[in-house]
Amino acid sequence: HVAYETSGDVAVHDDVVLQHMDAAREIGFGDRFEEVKKLIESKRPGEPEPRELLNIKAAIRRSEAKSAVRSFGLDDEHNVHFLNLPFYESGGIQKKPRTQVDVDIIKSLLTQLKPDMIFMAGDLADPHGTHRVCTECALEAIDQLREEGAEWINHTHVWLYRGAWMEWDLGSVDMAVPLSPDEVVEKRHAIYRHLSQKDIVPFPGEDPREFWQRAEDRTENTARQYDALGMAEYQAMEVFLKLW
Repeated sequence: HVAYETSGDVAVHDDVVLQHMDAAREIGFGDRFEEVKKLIESKRPGEPEPRELLNIKAAIRRSEAKSAVRSFGLDDEHNVHFLNLPFYESGGIQKKPRTQVDVDIIKSLLTQLKPDMIFMAGDLADPHGTHRVCTECALEAIDQLREEGAEWINHTHVWLYRGAWMEWDLGSVDMAVPLSPDEVVEKRHAIYRHLSQKDIVPFPGEDPREFWQRAEDRTENTARQYDALGMAEYQAMEVFLKLW
């Protein structure tokens, strides 16, 4: 199962929305191009984006996410979950404070799935801060389930990964997973499916490289570090820190 904690709506450029609307018009699925164009033109600097526009952007992100999981064989109808945590839905860069509502949404999914292992983002230095808040919400959900006596959660292992911004020090690593050249390409192709996040993205941080380039450079550099220690040589290595 893959859970997307936020909608990611504000991270979609307006031009991407118009491109999707234009394609829908060309195919004959309805003509809302001018309507959406007026929505975009009504935006004012410093004010939240119109909710209807954000809904379209969220739909684009969902379609990209489902395409990504299909690329590596996961059922995009039953094994993908969009949580749409409310803290993210401010309509702007500055998010709302996280609340118990956010935590309860995660608790509900965890209770439904009762996972043996949970992998969550450890990119706490991402430029927009969303990963940190999502991780805090998830950890709070786990803590509350423990306090409420959910026995199954005591047998669940939590692993943190890092993506585009930084890597774990090897001394902190609890699990290292080798990646073959084919697996590196498979991962890259899954990243490619997030078309609105390629090339010029709204929140790239200080690194001008694309996400897939940063991810590959990170994992290949990690593999070189293990090789320098005298371990087996691999194309890339994905490493994880175990919380419990």
